[in-house]
Amino acid sequence: MIFALIVKEFLALLKDKKSRFVLIGPPIIQLFVFGYAATYDLNDIPVAVYNEDKSIASRDLLARFTASPAFTETLTLTHQEQIAPALDQRKVLAVLHVGQHFSRDLALGRKPAEVQILIDGRDSNTALIALNYMQSILAAFNLQWAEDHHLTLPPAQLRIRAWFNPNLESQWFIVTGIVGLLTLVVTIIVTALSIAREREQGTFDQLLVTPLTPFQILVGKAVPGLIVGVIEASFIIFMAVFWFKVLMVGSLAALYLGVVLFVFAVIGVGLMISALAVTQQQGLLGAFLFIVPAVILSGFATPIANMPQLVQDFTLINPLRYFLIIVRGVFLQGLPAEVLFNQYWPLALIGLVTLSCASWLFRHRMY
Repeated sequence: MIFALIVKEFLALLKDKKSRFVLIGPPIIQLFVFGYAATYDLNDIPVAVYNEDKSIASRDLLARFTASPAFTETLTLTHQEQIAPALDQRKVLAVLHVGQHFSRDLALGRKPAEVQILIDGRDSNTALIALNYMQSILAAFNLQWAEDHHLTLPPAQLRIRAWFNPNLESQWFIVTGIVGLLTLVVTIIVTALSIAREREQGTFDQLLVTPLTPFQILVGKAVPGLIVGVIEASFIIFMAVFWFKVLMVGSLAALYLGVVLFVFAVIGVGLMISALAVTQQQGLLGAFLFIVPAVILSGFATPIANMPQLVQDFTLINPLRYFLIIVRGVFLQGLPAEVLFNQYWPLALIGLVTLSCASWLFRHRMY
């Protein structure tokens, strides 16, 4: 009986022109619009400082960075091995590394004294803006040093290395985020309209007199949404790899575990909306009322760290927040499933809670 309900749900989706358009049209349009046109602004840059020189000149240069309102020194490193964890765990966006011979090279003036910038390239737009700020600060330092010592060559220069996105291509950051964004949009609309469509078309009462229990009806409504969501995500992942040429360095298994859990969580939200809606219009409105704040509070448009603390706490119930970390971690960083466990279990918990609420609402509004 559940299988028959699942088949019926798919037929209802595919026979309706509006439903077919929702599944095919907007995802393709938004994929190309966001992939080529989306841009972001930068508000905060946490940095770590690794100063091996510890001279007056190196302290003066680093003070220019830390005194700038654009940078905040969140870590002071004492040895080389601390650099990788700081960037891997997103404690900082960049590491400023001043070598042992910085002041000597400045004093001799035979070659530029190098300052190494190790920067997290997973968010390429943020990284590029940060590098522009750093180059401006170094240019001011060079000008001051050259005037004080009557030099003609630039006394110092940045040596830049971007981690996880060597060429700082913005599409790598944007397109990986689109995997979560479009999967969210399509899945929640499909599920938010499912029960509301039955009510509006007058077939809801017929469904209630079948031998199916409320739980079985809910499963029959959820499975098509799960299949559609996974297929949607698979299409966008395929396009990201083969059309936009985003390099995937992690495993598909880790990524698809995140996809299934994310779609599971979104289905729960969608069915809650559908259980409350009387008409499809109400279901569609409810879906978009959820989608807009979910995208804003996910880290897709602006870093979560820049938001007020209360808002940051509110993002913890947003499934898209966790999935963006998973998809970018697998694509750009190659994170394995065991490292992403802290992102998997919140998605599973959100899915269980929302589906339980949807089940209660469904039973409550039946009688």
